[in-house]
Amino acid sequence: MTLFVVGSVALDSIHTPFGETADALGGSAVYFSVAGALLHPVHVVGVVGSDYPVAQLDRLASRGIDWSGVERAEGESFRWKGKYSYDLQSRETLETRLGVFANFQPRIPEALHASRFVFLGNIDPELQHSVLDQVTAPQLVVCDTMNYWIQSKKPALMDLLRRVDILMVNDGEARELSGDWNIHRAGRWILAHGPKRVVIKQGEFGALLIEPGRTFYVPAFPLEEVFDPTGAGDAFAGGFMGYLARAGVANSDHLRRAMVYGAAMGSFAVSQFGINGFDGVTTVDVEQRVRAFHDLTHVAEAERIP
Repeated sequence: MTLFVVGSVALDSIHTPFGETADALGGSAVYFSVAGALLHPVHVVGVVGSDYPVAQLDRLASRGIDWSGVERAEGESFRWKGKYSYDLQSRETLETRLGVFANFQPRIPEALHASRFVFLGNIDPELQHSVLDQVTAPQLVVCDTMNYWIQSKKPALMDLLRRVDILMVNDGEARELSGDWNIHRAGRWILAHGPKRVVIKQGEFGALLIEPGRTFYVPAFPLEEVFDPTGAGDAFAGGFMGYLARAGVANSDHLRRAMVYGAAMGSFAVSQFGINGFDGVTTVDVEQRVRAFHDLTHVAEAERIP
């Protein structure tokens, strides 16, 4: 089952109370692919500038990541710089330089036109539409978005919702899109406007899978040390999609398991700066953490109260 992601391939400079890094590999497609490839090969579609350290990407290829769909354009690569508060719950964007990403027009390689699993990273919804125009009968399409597109391209985004199977957003984005502060009502509102399911990420409070008539919750894995939350949501998406592509099906039971794999990948992502949290992580480590989630959430059936 072919899985590909369309999104940003960037260089991040991050400052937290626990350290900092400069021009580290980042962007939604990078975090997604590094996490997802632990479970299933991932093809990446994106763009980098002439200044990008492509040798670092090439070294990641052995993990099961195909970078052949990443264009190399003349100019500066997408760069983002941010600073986090002490509790890592809020951040300040210090600088955003889109570079060649500003003119990105996704061109899906012919070999990926028949892909079964497609993840549309956080890009202009009009570009997300163009990606779907280039693929034939995908089995599962999941998309991400952000407040900027909700505010500036809402009509195009609403049209997109009718073309995707799952919308994956954080709680603030779900509230802004729906206009409802209650996260459960917000999810139901989104379901009524096209997607079959909604995944709402809530950071340290876990994530919700909202389906017609039912809701599933997975907590965030309890960690004693968290260094950098920047790519946690994209790593969650990579684990979620990687598991489903490996399984080859996307029914309710598999989606619930995918939520746990996503949460596991998110926990690795925040354990170090950038993608370093995945250094040395193996499929055995992933499965151990998934089992730990089972122990974390399992409740034996209680005796009936007389």
